[in-house]
Amino acid sequence: MRLPVIKHIIAFIENNDEDYIVETLETLENLIELESLKDEEIDVIGELLSNLSGAIEVYDDMKKGTAKKEALNAFMKRVQGSIDS
Repeated sequence: MRLPVIKHIIAFIENNDEDYIVETLETLENLIELESLKDEEIDVIGELLSNLSGAIEVYDDMKKGTAKKEALNAFMKRVQGSIDS
């Protein structure tokens, strides 16, 4: 996951609509089931899915009233904690 990418996606959501990202996630999740994909392609799609999902999670926290910076920091701590475990 890359924080600059997640921030960019959040800005997109703020300027447009969360539904675009949700539909993109659904499309990529469906695409990853394609048996003819190469490992590198699956890795790229997986990275996109991670960044999009992370942005949705941060945005959900923001909708609950958490400031953007706090929501991003909390998310990155959760991610870091799951990596360290």
